[in-house]
Amino acid sequence: MKIYSFLDNGVSGSLGVIYPNGDYSWDPTPVRKKCLDYTKTKKFITRIDVTKFKELLTEKLIDVSKELKCGVILGLERPMVNPTRFNATRSALRALEASLIVIEELNIPYQYEDSKAWQAVMLPKGIVGADEQKKASLDVGKRLFPKGTFKTDADSLLAAEYLRKQDNRTL
Repeated sequence: MKIYSFLDNGVSGSLGVIYPNGDYSWDPTPVRKKCLDYTKTKKFITRIDVTKFKELLTEKLIDVSKELKCGVILGLERPMVNPTRFNATRSALRALEASLIVIEELNIPYQYEDSKAWQAVMLPKGIVGADEQKKASLDVGKRLFPKGTFKTDADSLLAAEYLRKQDNRTL
């Protein structure tokens, strides 16, 4: 018995969780809006709210795993690192570092996963471009997890399902 979870990295990401009884949850990553950037020009950034993120992980993973006496598998999306998209890369890496601090503080085991791996298994073939990928993710997510409250995509829950399928394949 395991809890399968996946963190879609970033300030617009989410946490998808699949429980041993088949229940599931999807929650957006809690963020703090409009924090002043540390650069010389006036600019605002969005940051992960680590206090709320810790509460989310404790409620969805730690408390339930203790109650059910089961393990947790947490997949982390490998962050985008693209020199031509400096600001997006900086945001992704900043979000990953904040997430890792909380995850390690809670002693949650984790593993990195490439988005291409779970997408190849969970999404239809022939998807081209980010917009099509998000639409396909939302469509497949609503079909597989009809009670989900997804906003733009179901990436984290689909990736958690991918982890569950991969783990069951090795049993």
